[in-house]
Amino acid sequence: MPASISRASSAAQPEQAQPRQFSMRAMTEADLPACHRLSLTLKWPHRLDDWQFLLNMGQGFVIESRQGDQVPVIVGSALCCHYGAHHTAVGMVIVQPGLQKHGLGNRLMQQLQEHTDGRIQIVNATAAAQTLYGKLKFIATDTLHQYQGSIVPPLLIALPPGQRVRPLGQSDGARIAALDQLATGMDRSQVLAAIGDIAQGVAIDDDGDMLGFALVRRFGHGRVIGPVVAPDALRAKALIAHWINTYADSFIRIDVFESAGVSDWLSEIGLTCVDSVEQMQKPAGPGKKSLAGPIGEVRLFSIINQALG
Repeated sequence: MPASISRASSAAQPEQAQPRQFSMRAMTEADLPACHRLSLTLKWPHRLDDWQFLLNMGQGFVIESRQGDQVPVIVGSALCCHYGAHHTAVGMVIVQPGLQKHGLGNRLMQQLQEHTDGRIQIVNATAAAQTLYGKLKFIATDTLHQYQGSIVPPLLIALPPGQRVRPLGQSDGARIAALDQLATGMDRSQVLAAIGDIAQGVAIDDDGDMLGFALVRRFGHGRVIGPVVAPDALRAKALIAHWINTYADSFIRIDVFESAGVSDWLSEIGLTCVDSVEQMQKPAGPGKKSLAGPIGEVRLFSIINQALG
C-alpha cells in the first residue's frame, strides 16, 4: 500500500479545491505509457521501447498525485540499475513541471538510495538537477556532451598497420564485457548482453585481438552510438566513423565525455552539440569500493545512454 509522502498546503488553493496528496510506489510495466508522457513534457526523446528496456534492466519508482476522488496521476519517476555488487546507475529522475516545490525529486532520490545498498551511485545530471544531487553528496567527475545530426560527409580514419574495424561475432560477448569493465571499473555484463540483442556492433581488431568496440541501436529520434570503448581517441574515432558512414542519412546521437578528447572532432565532421550534463558520483557506503573509473589501458568514450551511463 503506497505511503503518503507529502501534502501541499491548501492556503493558496480555491476554497472548494481538495488538497493534493502524493504517494510513492514501485514502477510497473503498466506505468510505462504514463512515464513516457512525463518524459515528453521535458522534451526528452525516449520512446516507449526505451522506457521498457530501462525497466527491464533495473528497478523503478513512481510518485502519484491525487486530489479528492480523482484517479491518481503519475507525476514523478526514477530508475536505477545495479552493476554488480559495487555500482548502480541512477536515471529518469523526473518531476512534472510545476510540482518541483513539493520536494518530490528529493523523495525519489531518497527511495533510490535506500535501494542501492551502499553502492557507488552514478548519475548524469542536468543543470536543473545538479543542486539536488550536490545536497545529496554527489560530486562531479566529468562532463558529457550530447552531439547529434543527420547529414555527415563520408569519413576515413587511418588505423595503424595490421588493425581493422570488423563486425562483432557471437563469441565476442565475454571480451566486450571485459573491455568495458577495464574502461569503467564496473561489471556491466548483464546490461551489455541485453543491449547486444538489440544492437549492432563493430570491433577494432589487431591480428585477432579485440582492442575496442562500439555499439549502435535505435533510440529516441534515430540511432545512438554507444558505448564506445577504445585504447585512444584515434581508434575511438575509427569506430564512431564506421557507424556514421553506415547511417549517413539517418539521425545519429552520441554522448561523449569532455575528457575523452573527441568533442572538437565531432563538431568538425558536422555534428552539433545540443546539450551538456555533469556526470556525478556518490561514494559508496562503508565496506564498498571507492568511486568508479578505468582500471585498464582502455577508456569509455561514449555512454550507453544518460540513464545507464
